[in-house]
Amino acid sequence: MVALDRELARQGLGVSEFEVLDRLSESREHKFRAQELADAVHLSQSALSRLIDRLEKNGLVERCSCGEDRRGVNVLLTPAGLQRHAEAAPVHREVLNRILPPTLVQCHCTDTVPA
Repeated sequence: MVALDRELARQGLGVSEFEVLDRLSESREHKFRAQELADAVHLSQSALSRLIDRLEKNGLVERCSCGEDRRGVNVLLTPAGLQRHAEAAPVHREVLNRILPPTLVQCHCTDTVPA
């Protein structure tokens, strides 16, 4: 997976960062509850928090309070995050197509870069 790391780094993302953006881009309203996102990307709550800090610093996501539970935090994909994901997704797909057998590659990403 060194090739994937290298190619995503050219997009300014790490593999885990791309995975978070990918999950958010696929979710309803481009939003995920932080704990559910941590489970989905197989990161601890503290590791996800540090990753979200980096993405938030770069304007790719925002944290917002959870309306259903004041203790909860939602992570929201920003327009800049959606654009970065749309730019990185074809690179991600191309690397996976190159290094994995075709039967393992199932990508249904349809994001486009906003005008």
